[in-house]
Amino acid sequence: MRKLFSRTIGSDGNEDGNERMKNQYFGDVNDFRKYGLLRTLQRASGLVVGVCWFLTVDDGAGDGELRNYLNRPGRWRHYDPELYDKLQRLLGAEVQRSVSHASEWELVPGASYFDAVLRDHRLGRAEYFEAARQVLRNSDLVFVDPDNGIEVPSTKLGASGSSKYVYWTELRAMYADGQSILVYQHFPHVIRERFVPFIVGRLSAELDGSTVVAFSTAHVVFFLVQQPKHVAALARAAREVDRQWLRQIEVWSAAISGAA
Repeated sequence: MRKLFSRTIGSDGNEDGNERMKNQYFGDVNDFRKYGLLRTLQRASGLVVGVCWFLTVDDGAGDGELRNYLNRPGRWRHYDPELYDKLQRLLGAEVQRSVSHASEWELVPGASYFDAVLRDHRLGRAEYFEAARQVLRNSDLVFVDPDNGIEVPSTKLGASGSSKYVYWTELRAMYADGQSILVYQHFPHVIRERFVPFIVGRLSAELDGSTVVAFSTAHVVFFLVQQPKHVAALARAAREVDRQWLRQIEVWSAAISGAA
């Protein structure tokens, strides 16, 4: 695993920040990149996309004014004009921020969404994932979008704060269903050149037979865990992400130069 493409990411000052899967953050600049990544992967691969939001209750914090990019079309619109124009609707004073707009506005055309609120209770979480798997059962590629990312040793399943993570047992279950998985991960305060390969290796070990590609922005990395049957299509899609999202999304992979 090596970094083939080195880009200057997130060089726009206050246009970056921590993303959380809450209604209050919908449509910020991180969402523009996130939906753009999903749209590019879908279009270039032809796979059916499902989204499991890991939606948590709004915490009352400010959004960091990360919608300033919507007032700068000359700087941002060319990455994905259709997506940009749809998200610009959020500038209307009457439009509330809600992840439901992703489906209503068809930000990822044809995608299925599971948008129930996830809480910390262990029993409720099991029911949540069973329902999610049913809703997303026809998807080839499932996007998993927890607040923080993959589980950490300090927060056990069902403990306070566990709704901010996806757990290895859950990822294994999704992969066993025959689906490729795109996982959101916030960057911890570690050296990225070590962190990304470490998580890639862990994912490959936990999800037997998978191939993993990573896509990073200023504060976030997305790990794409590929079923063998999807590798060729997703390798083409990864190359398209690198082309279309130059300077915004960095592709980490030794595999994307392989499949035609």
